[in-house]
Amino acid sequence: MKILVVGGTGFLGAELVRQAAAHGHVVAATYFTRPGAAPEADWRSLDVRDRADVARLVADVAPDVVVNAAYVQSDWATTAVGAANVAVATDGIRLVLVSSDAVFSGAAVTYAEDAVPDPDSPYGAAKAAAEVAAQTVNPSAVIARTSLIIGDGGSPHEALVHTLASGDRPGILFTDDVRCPVHVADLAAALLELADSGRAGVHHLAGTDALSRYELGLLIAWRDGIDPARLPSGARADVGLAGRRDVRLDCELTQRHLKTRLRGAREFLSCR
Repeated sequence: MKILVVGGTGFLGAELVRQAAAHGHVVAATYFTRPGAAPEADWRSLDVRDRADVARLVADVAPDVVVNAAYVQSDWATTAVGAANVAVATDGIRLVLVSSDAVFSGAAVTYAEDAVPDPDSPYGAAKAAAEVAAQTVNPSAVIARTSLIIGDGGSPHEALVHTLASGDRPGILFTDDVRCPVHVADLAAALLELADSGRAGVHHLAGTDALSRYELGLLIAWRDGIDPARLPSGARADVGLAGRRDVRLDCELTQRHLKTRLRGAREFLSCR
């Protein structure tokens, strides 16, 4: 199978490239500023905001599957318009769009796959728009919503924990911001499994443990030998944000159809 990973230099994208190549797939991957390090991928420059550029690249690569993991949290054009451009270019091609639990406000706490998005942030709104575009243009697309992505030391949240513990930057880990962290290897494996299936529509891919950002930080600190007492904690209101935000993706239905087991953070952070 030939797989095109859009956003191949990101944390998730790089793991998708690694796993796809390891499973014997032919892999092409895109970058915006510079190619990724994986020599097994055919690296292609791409600006997803340019519809013509996206169309040319997809036509040239001629993939069997496109996995779109590209986003910039603060940029509507990349996250929403870019996803629409990719969807248009994949007419007749299998498409997997990586979305986010940010499409939900937290008002309902637990969200099944048929829950109607109610984003309360620009990023969440961009991801919700991306979902609509993908499903409208490519009805057979998989929309894969996920949560905080953690690895074995390379994720942004892990880097934040280390930086805060060292005192190199100000900030706090919220005690009232609850998510369901997922390991990047589990997520990539599940995405590739869905890509190679006949499934379509919305799927939730998150870990089994609901944790605050502070609780997650403690687990990372314990794993990495950091004194947990060095982690600053506080509530969202302490920095002028709205109150408690608790978003839990119900992944039970999707998990029934997957061989990949989506572990909880307490399990995958218990050892290294």
